[in-house]
Amino acid sequence: MKYRVTIHKEGAPDEKRTIEADSRFAVYEQIQKEGAVVTGITENISILKLPAWLFINIGTGVKRDEIIRVAKNLSAMLSAGLSLSRALSVIERQSSNKNLKKIAVGISESVKKGSSFHEALALYPAIFPAVFVAMARAGEESGSLSESLTVVALQMERSEELTRKIKGAMIYPIIVMVAVVIVGILMLIYVVPTLTRTFNQLGVQVPLATRIIVGMSNFMITNVTIVLAGIIAVIVGGITFLRSRIGNRIIIAIALHLPVIGELVRETYSARTSRTLSSLLSSSVPVLDALSITKEVVHAEVFANVVGEAEVHVRKGELLSQAFATHTKLYPILMSDMLTVGEETGKVAEMLKQIAEFYEEDVAQKTKDLSTIIEPVLMLFIGTVVGIFAVSMIAPIYSLSSAF
Repeated sequence: MKYRVTIHKEGAPDEKRTIEADSRFAVYEQIQKEGAVVTGITENISILKLPAWLFINIGTGVKRDEIIRVAKNLSAMLSAGLSLSRALSVIERQSSNKNLKKIAVGISESVKKGSSFHEALALYPAIFPAVFVAMARAGEESGSLSESLTVVALQMERSEELTRKIKGAMIYPIIVMVAVVIVGILMLIYVVPTLTRTFNQLGVQVPLATRIIVGMSNFMITNVTIVLAGIIAVIVGGITFLRSRIGNRIIIAIALHLPVIGELVRETYSARTSRTLSSLLSSSVPVLDALSITKEVVHAEVFANVVGEAEVHVRKGELLSQAFATHTKLYPILMSDMLTVGEETGKVAEMLKQIAEFYEEDVAQKTKDLSTIIEPVLMLFIGTVVGIFAVSMIAPIYSLSSAF
């Protein structure tokens, strides 16, 4: 795999280079041996860059829950005294997922040929995230692979649980909005034309709001292909926009300025950053490597940049908490204060774990509160839409009955 890498070396301008390596972790390792740091990395698969929407439904065939289960099972078997190759064989036999079976066989074969476990995992970057590979490597080097797998399973499980709760809170409003749009389209196609013919036959003078709705109905009926193409274009364009770097940056920027939502976003990314860093540091991953991997795991650029700044501070011999203390609009003050205490007591990993647990619980509670707030807002929205439609279509009928 080829990677396009931006490299920073103290006292020299940033350099862009294409590196061929098995995984991103291998790239980080190679650059660090040169005494430099990776500030940006992207996969350089081909010269022709295909649009993001072509990959919308392309998955790995292996769910994140299955990877978490693999980590837990491997940890249990290794702690029970099974060899790694035998444990992988058990994983292959008990899995009902064909893709996961192939991956387990591939990892087992790589290990039998002399590769280390983390090197075998790195051959499947789409399945095993960088944090998984790094912690497996740290576990192998320290002779505590079982413990490292337990930690990474917990880290991934908590991260997945947090994401699931946030998505769960969004499902209800999304379903309601989609239902409103579908009902509105059906009304415009089937109900409005019937009323329009009645108005035309009786020569009723309709108000502006009614004329707008009638115009929308006529356009949808006479331009079905254009309307369908427009809906598909909006859906695909929206997904592409959300997946793009600019789209993600804009959405995060808007979310941060919204009441309730802004605080929820800050605490979500604080929990993700703290949990990842805590897991890596507790598995004896070097702090610079841990920050590099965390920056990749965080995803959101504005939050990842702060982690990148922390990496620069640590490389200069400064405190980890310093970068977070200067960005309290993104990472709450509590995080930098507790990090400072962790640095003073030499228990940074433990303090980060406490920060993660605090914000995970807080986010879980706030998502419940958000659901409670959203319900009346949605009811008000639906009532407004139905009211506008009803008044627009009933007013001419009322005028007609008054005339008789």
